[in-house]
Amino acid sequence: MKLLSGKVALVTGSSRGIGAAISRLLADQGAKVALHGRDTTALSAVRNEIEGNGGVATEVVADVTKFAEIEAMRQQVEENLGPIAILVANAGGSFTMPGPIEEISEQGWHASVDGNLTATFLTIKSILPGMKQRRTGNIITISSSAGRRPHPQAPIPYSVAKAGIQILTQDVAAQAGPFGIRVNCIAPEVILTERNRERIPESQQKSLAEVHPIRRLGVPEDVAQAALFLASDESAWITGVILDVAGGAVMV
Repeated sequence: MKLLSGKVALVTGSSRGIGAAISRLLADQGAKVALHGRDTTALSAVRNEIEGNGGVATEVVADVTKFAEIEAMRQQVEENLGPIAILVANAGGSFTMPGPIEEISEQGWHASVDGNLTATFLTIKSILPGMKQRRTGNIITISSSAGRRPHPQAPIPYSVAKAGIQILTQDVAAQAGPFGIRVNCIAPEVILTERNRERIPESQQKSLAEVHPIRRLGVPEDVAQAALFLASDESAWITGVILDVAGGAVMV
């Protein structure tokens, strides 16, 4: 028996990287997965891979900083696959360069805060009411080690947004628990996504690995395994946690 047989999962930001890895693993464990993103070519590639392995997937497109578009996406998923049992709010990214706070533009601040914290808030706002009505559900948010510890070279708007996602997760967990809904957060450290493999020189990858007690950098599948655990009944009495997938680099 697969861990997620028959459950409907929406994974935002799943056209590549961590989101795609989570989607593939949830589908492999029996979930019907709604893939979300704005790169339809990349989404189709992930969907084809899932379906080629015998899984079920559909594609949805929405700007997750706009509530009306999220609502339309939710309705589309429910019409195509059924009620959403698992939400992985993964969409986000860093939209400002590291630097002194006085050099950060208002536009850069809003881009990172809206693209991460506001997007997560609006997505939960759309999906949670249906879970409450059904008195069951599972929400997983994605933060970052950048929101777990200070660093003088941190991209501050991104770090602040990711830290905000953590307390948002815990507040929602406290509110939603009586409705049978679990809400947890994953905080990855450096993950070797396709983009990071291209962006980070190999020599720097080796030096970064050395600061981890487990002497390697993470891969998307590491985060996907954590998400599967939190999405399944294997973690039935776990809610409101921040799970560091960080190779030991973050110990809080």
